[in-house]
Amino acid sequence: MSTRQNLAARIGVWSAHHRKTAIIGWLLFVVLAAALGGASGMVEMTASENGAGDSAKAERILDEAGIDHPAGELVMVSSRTDGGWRTAAGELTEAVRGTGEVGGIEPPLPSKDGKDALISFEMKGDSTTAADRVQPVLDAVRETGETHQDVRIYQFGEASSGKWLGDLLADDFRRAEFTAVPLALGILLVAFGAVVAALLPVGLALTACMAAFGLLSLASHQLHLFQTTYSVMFLMGLAVGVDYCLFYLRRERDERAAGRDAETALRIAAATSGRAVLVSGVTVMVAMAGMFLSGLMLFKGFALATILVVFIAMLGSVTVLPALLAWLGDRIDAGRVPFLNRRKKKTAHESGGSGGSGGGAHESGRLAGALLKPVLARPKLFAVASAAVLVALAVPALGMKTESLGMEKQFGSEASLTVAYRHITETFPGGPAPALVVVKADDIGADGVRKALGRIAGESAKSAKSGESGESRARVTVHEERNVAEIEVPLAGNGSDGRSKAALAELRDERLPAAFAGTGAQVHVTGDLAGSVDFTAQLKRGIVPVFVFITAVTFLLMLFCFRSYVIAVTAIVLNLLSVVAAYGVMVAVFQHGWGAELLGTEKVGAIESWMPLFVLVVLFGLSMDYHVFVVSRIREARDRGLDTSSAIREGIRRTAGAVTGAAAIMVAVFAVFGTLSMQDMQQMGVGLAVAVLLDATLVRMVLLPSVMALLGERNWRTPRGLRWLPELEHGDGDGAADGNGDGDAGAGAGPQTPGPRHAAPVTTR
Repeated sequence: MSTRQNLAARIGVWSAHHRKTAIIGWLLFVVLAAALGGASGMVEMTASENGAGDSAKAERILDEAGIDHPAGELVMVSSRTDGGWRTAAGELTEAVRGTGEVGGIEPPLPSKDGKDALISFEMKGDSTTAADRVQPVLDAVRETGETHQDVRIYQFGEASSGKWLGDLLADDFRRAEFTAVPLALGILLVAFGAVVAALLPVGLALTACMAAFGLLSLASHQLHLFQTTYSVMFLMGLAVGVDYCLFYLRRERDERAAGRDAETALRIAAATSGRAVLVSGVTVMVAMAGMFLSGLMLFKGFALATILVVFIAMLGSVTVLPALLAWLGDRIDAGRVPFLNRRKKKTAHESGGSGGSGGGAHESGRLAGALLKPVLARPKLFAVASAAVLVALAVPALGMKTESLGMEKQFGSEASLTVAYRHITETFPGGPAPALVVVKADDIGADGVRKALGRIAGESAKSAKSGESGESRARVTVHEERNVAEIEVPLAGNGSDGRSKAALAELRDERLPAAFAGTGAQVHVTGDLAGSVDFTAQLKRGIVPVFVFITAVTFLLMLFCFRSYVIAVTAIVLNLLSVVAAYGVMVAVFQHGWGAELLGTEKVGAIESWMPLFVLVVLFGLSMDYHVFVVSRIREARDRGLDTSSAIREGIRRTAGAVTGAAAIMVAVFAVFGTLSMQDMQQMGVGLAVAVLLDATLVRMVLLPSVMALLGERNWRTPRGLRWLPELEHGDGDGAADGNGDGDAGAGAGPQTPGPRHAAPVTTR
């Protein structure tokens, strides 16, 4: 009999014996991290940091030259008659000038039919803070519209859209927080049947998120972040934080229900579920680290945020949670909910059921047992059928189209910002989003460079057809002291359609090389469309190294943990099936619009460009939660001497309650994000919710057991060349030697007694 304990067991035992130190230490850590992060604030990335390729080079030249473009604003006044806008436009001009926040007000530019006029101006001061100062301007425009009911007024610009987007994200984040947390709490109430047991995982997850928010704010001074990074962190933190605590707490409750004393139950939970949490957490963090290889700062920020919150959630689960359980004791069942808490203590010989700590666990175990009977009886049929379902769901992904979603697709066709953007671009093409050509030369005043600048401006003037289509002329700005020049070149189309992309390609590939040939100048193109095109291209290049990294690392980690390349390969294949099925559902709903109205969204014809890579990495990480947890329990039963089929039956039944509860929480949290305002958040929420649902049900309850049953003893075979790998304990060590293991060894196999009655030798370390 081995007395050696694994790392998780040693941490758990120490925390239980030093509960005051562990609890107070955790609270101090959370408070200190949150306070320091709040004091430092978050630093957002610049346009050049968020970009890629040619457009990022252009933005970098402007940053290095210290050229800050004032935040531009456009206001369109529309009337029903020719010139009917004049009075309102005049009053609006004076109103915005009176705020003292704007400058460079241009005279109203009439449209082709004379029924519309475009007023352009710039916000004074630093463009990065313009959104914080634009409210008086918005009020002035709104009041003018209320005074002149005979006209319609549309406003769009960097400051107004930044203000609108900031308010939207803040409202969405609050809604997600106040919806997801009660949902998680309700699911945990059903799972445990007691208020205190339900509050514990939610409380630890929220404190982990608070600490991670603070540390991320500090880290943002070195690695600048995108504005949605906090939302992604909260999404991941709440999901994995609750899950890790749920796995740990469920095992402790199972052991107590099986008749173990409090100290033994906690030790077993630490040695088994605690170890699974450590392995799963490390796997998730390593998978998230793959995003550093994308070549994009957006994903580097996502990687840092998710690694931080997963690490802190994992740390809390194996340190402060055992201390809290030791302190609470049987008070963990305080606040029992009638009809939900049906826990009763059983002896080891009576524990043939699920032994759960709430009615949900018992029912999940019975349901899983009923489902497993036909699966294990005909594993080939169920393996083929379940794989076929996943492949069928994945078929739409073959036609996946990705792009950086424009204004209308991102916020919906009826959003006020979208409506304003659409009306302005339709009436004055090229207005809100021209291409910006940035030229840097040793001498910007050289004859060759000046001729090239004039040539581009002249070509744009000819193609503008200002009297026919309303397109703007090119505007050239030369910064002689910095040897930098800028050319705003209008693009045909609406700024994001095929015509605009063709015009951008022509500008980059033909017009600019021809004009600046032989000048020695650096010429790059940026702007909304150019940035989107370059960002998407970098994503396509980056997804290959990221995919190779996470598959290789997942394989190595699974190989190290289970000493079986079969288990490692199985994990990768099952994860890939979950990912491609999620891709297929996302394409069907958001690209083709199948069932979009039922989900409260709309067809946008494409998937956000960064979504496939993000979903791939996140799902690979999250899938390991269930896989490590379930396979560890199967291996634990196998090490106690059960044959593979019996071990599968016991492992699946024993984990059914925890996996069901954890999956329900993740699906609920992700689904909340699927109801938010931005299309990319909706795609992320729906994609992750569907993938986790499939992974925890069809994959883990049907495909995994059927494949493992088909493989039989080959699951555990270690090649001779890999026998040097250390054998890791999957049980609690002491319990493995007495035939009862974790207190539920009799599941599906009848009562167990000590001795050599098992089909395979008892494994001791």
